Amino acid sequence: MRIVLTGGVVATVDGRDTEHDPGYVVVEDGRIAAVGAGDAPESVAGKRIDTRGCLVTPGLVNAHHHLYQWAYRGLATDSTLFEWLVTLYPAWTRMDADVVHAASVAGLARLALTGCTTSTDHHYIFPAGRGDLFAAGIAAAREVGLRFHPTRGSMDRGESDGGLPPDEAVERTDDILAATAEAIERYHDPRPEAMLRVGVAPCSPFSVSSRLLADSAELARRYGVRLHTHLAETSDEERQCLAEHGCTPTEYLEGLGWLGGDVWFAHTVHLSAENIKRLAATGSSTAHCPSSNARLGAGMSPVRELLDAGTPVGLGVDGPASNEDGGLVTELRQAVLTARGRGGPTAMRIREALRLATMGGARCLGRADELGSLEAGKLADVAVWRIDDLAHADIADPVAALVLGAPPVVDTLLVGGNPVIEHGSLRTVSTVDASRALAKQAARMREGMDR
Repeated sequence: MRIVLTGGVVATVDGRDTEHDPGYVVVEDGRIAAVGAGDAPESVAGKRIDTRGCLVTPGLVNAHHHLYQWAYRGLATDSTLFEWLVTLYPAWTRMDADVVHAASVAGLARLALTGCTTSTDHHYIFPAGRGDLFAAGIAAAREVGLRFHPTRGSMDRGESDGGLPPDEAVERTDDILAATAEAIERYHDPRPEAMLRVGVAPCSPFSVSSRLLADSAELARRYGVRLHTHLAETSDEERQCLAEHGCTPTEYLEGLGWLGGDVWFAHTVHLSAENIKRLAATGSSTAHCPSSNARLGAGMSPVRELLDAGTPVGLGVDGPASNEDGGLVTELRQAVLTARGRGGPTAMRIREALRLATMGGARCLGRADELGSLEAGKLADVAVWRIDDLAHADIADPVAALVLGAPPVVDTLLVGGNPVIEHGSLRTVSTVDASRALAKQAARMREGMDR
């Protein structure tokens, strides 16, 4: 069916930041057929959706997430990253496929209701005998209807090898590599319109061996999929890397083949000027997670410097256990405030924040030709935001209403032209059922925990 969105303000996020007030978007066969100024011509047949009082944008792209953590929110709320991890590792070793499915359905539903049409997931802990955790997340994404980029994460360096995780939380290196290859072969879809693509994602330099990092890079490139990991999130990580390897985390990963146009990192808070240059020169991307970094007191990523150097930057929610909101639209405002708190009022424009959450994320995932802007030929992933309510109606700039105002209601959300949200309501799964299932699993996981 052809869908015609007409009458609202359209922010295309194309290369010229073209905006139409009013404007229209025509969707046909899962792709954008036309974008233009004014109301859509009456001669354009199809299901017409009146978007007056709304802002129409590309669907948002969540470039870093840990969906399983939706079952562990509100714990270790005043801890550093390492303290928080040590508190939660024991509970994570008890999770099973039921927990992951419930947490993923709830987390993806929340993302959809905050304008997200594509999400990553970095799942890196696989307790033995607890079911197929990777499949549980994929099943949840199919139910909610979002485009999904799960990464097969891993940890092979436990406490007995000098790592941070307990030994029962890690896997054998050879088992990890075999399971990662199997996940790619089973699930990865390289087609341009793909709803599901798989990446390779060892967790972090302090929980992964050098061999696993190097072999994972080789495996990913053999299969033609993307690489992802945490990088330079905290000063603790930097100190540990300097002590163990005599170099920064960025230099360490570069020596293992981890910089390149097929790699995107998460966080990149503690970067030297030279590290920033290396990321830019190699085409490496990064997912900025401002709320999680602030919640954990990890610091503020040098996003202005990264952008000025030419590094692609997307936005990520990160794990809901270190960002209890779990929504993506709130990260736009947080990104602006973080950048300006660090570098003054010109450190990030509001339209730059929207670009991070759309084209920036698409570039992280290697899908800038398909996602991230409203242009003819691209996939029809579209968010329609209500900005005519009490919280937004008097804000002069519609994009400022989205970025700086209260999180608007998503009136309509299309993924590949398919309606996931209509008239403000999620159509694919029941939010009531999702909340009940999540609460049940979260309570089970918290039994016996020291909070």
